[in-house]
Amino acid sequence: MDLFLDSLRAALRLLRAGDESVLETVVLSLRVSGLGLLLGAVVALPLGVALGIARFRGRRLLVALVYTGFALPPVVVGLFVYMLLSRSGPLGELRLLFTPTAMVLAQALLAAPYIAGITLAAVQAVPADVRLQARALGVSAGRALWMHVREARLGIGAALIAGFGAVISEVGAVMMVGGNIAGETRVMTSAIVLETRRGDFATALALGSILLLVAFAVNLALTTVQQRGAQLANARRTW
Repeated sequence: MDLFLDSLRAALRLLRAGDESVLETVVLSLRVSGLGLLLGAVVALPLGVALGIARFRGRRLLVALVYTGFALPPVVVGLFVYMLLSRSGPLGELRLLFTPTAMVLAQALLAAPYIAGITLAAVQAVPADVRLQARALGVSAGRALWMHVREARLGIGAALIAGFGAVISEVGAVMMVGGNIAGETRVMTSAIVLETRRGDFATALALGSILLLVAFAVNLALTTVQQRGAQLANARRTW
């Protein structure tokens, strides 16, 4: 118990002191995870919407593949990105291995299945009558589709929150493709692994506490935006 209390006190001391290395690690963690989430969302949101609305041959297989991505081991993603960016890989000439860019790519691949799968479920749960009624009233196909997607916005918000949660806490893939280089690719999760290996459990737990606080703050912000959107929508319906 004393070890946990000491770690919390150490975390507060690190935050109050504004330790440069800690702040650098926190900022890099947020930058890598934020860009990874954004890149994953750019691909996964349209995919989730398309799978939730369209009906075509082979759809069940694609849906099953998306949901299988929920169980995708981070080390497998790290191995794939490593092979892709290694010197002998197809993108080796870009020399992106052991850079933040490689970490962003790995985290985007990890976030994408969560975003696509939850978006798919949210869009699919909206009755098709929404689009049909809109079309009957003379609304264009694109506008009707947008109205359908807007009805699923709470679920889409949850998809983004889940995607962020998947990447901010990930360690295996980022260490494989980032290398845990101080000042360049060391994020909070890899720093925790390093301090644990050194036997400095208090610092490791302190960094873990900071990671949880940062994750809570970001998720609280995303949840607040999501719920305010729902309240505004409900208010408009009441009017």
